[in-house]
Amino acid sequence: MSFDPAAHLPDDLLARIRSRAAAVDAENVFPEEDLADLRAAGYLAILVPTELGGAGLGLREASVLQQRLAGAAPATALAINMHLVWTGVAKVMSDRGDDALRFLQEGAARGEVFAFGISEAGNDLVLFGSDTDAAPQPDGSYAFTGTKIFTSLAPVWTHLGLHGLDASDPDDPRLVFGFVPRSDAVVTRDDWDTLGMRGTQSRTTELHGAVAPADRIVRKLPVGPSPDPLVFGIFSAFEILLASVYTGIARRALDLAVETARARTSKKTGRSYSQDPDIRWRVADMALAYDALPVQVETLAADVDGLVDHGAMWFPKLSAIKHRAAATAKQVVDEAMLVAGGSSFFTRNELSRLYRDVLAGLFHPSDPESVHGALANAWLGPLEP
Repeated sequence: MSFDPAAHLPDDLLARIRSRAAAVDAENVFPEEDLADLRAAGYLAILVPTELGGAGLGLREASVLQQRLAGAAPATALAINMHLVWTGVAKVMSDRGDDALRFLQEGAARGEVFAFGISEAGNDLVLFGSDTDAAPQPDGSYAFTGTKIFTSLAPVWTHLGLHGLDASDPDDPRLVFGFVPRSDAVVTRDDWDTLGMRGTQSRTTELHGAVAPADRIVRKLPVGPSPDPLVFGIFSAFEILLASVYTGIARRALDLAVETARARTSKKTGRSYSQDPDIRWRVADMALAYDALPVQVETLAADVDGLVDHGAMWFPKLSAIKHRAAATAKQVVDEAMLVAGGSSFFTRNELSRLYRDVLAGLFHPSDPESVHGALANAWLGPLEP
């Protein structure tokens, strides 16, 4: 059966979301109405199996939808992305015979919102270490104390997926992954006042002994890199869906550049700027840069869905696609600004917002240093001692 993106993100829904994006950015608020519309459309459960009440899509289809959503409202797409990452992790794991996150799939089908609480200030180990304390409790639950940053969906999440370090056994410290509900032990700072992606409301989250029940503790892993399916699930869903958002931004910038070139008229020649050789060259360059992204993202997402085994190449491939999408999207938006001319410098211009929003791609893992290190190791071998 062919996949119809409009069946999950209808044109009229996208139009409503697009119409609200500028105000969300200007007012620095969470897009509550977007979330309500997407929840009503079943979008929170697109990656949940049909037998559990979801749409039964794979990462390949979700990637297409996120590109489509990002073209309408990048911040809404990036915020929802973090919920979709967790449902993507659940799918990756269940596809490989591990149903540890079935509760999450059932919750997403009910409309619950799962946020991503991994990032910590100064923690460049990311998934492989944590400065958050995970204290074991007698009933098997864990109490988490620490600070998480860039917690998208901060005003609306119902469950926060996070990790922390259980150092109760100094000889065998463990990274504990679990889910905490909202409670008085979780404090969300109102500190999201950023250059772009303002609608994500990715605020700082303080954990003061926030308890994840025993049945919401999904892994206790050794510190450091791990081949565990949870880690692979997080990395694959995170990088592919992030790449999808920035690919969608690149497409929207290209479309706006084309529209603007056709609408502007040169005083010098009296002809449309779409007939200007320099503008045509610039738009062609944008198209060349963008054109490779959707195919590459689709191929890698399909490989995850299809259980393809890339072995040690998975990390370089996944980190590279996110880096390539973010860097290319920035390049395309830069060029679109030049095609549009001085009008794009005004905040009322959509390109002005895209110009700011696309910069967020620079700050998501994997950073350029780790991407280049991974690819150098893959092609040249590790550094000699």
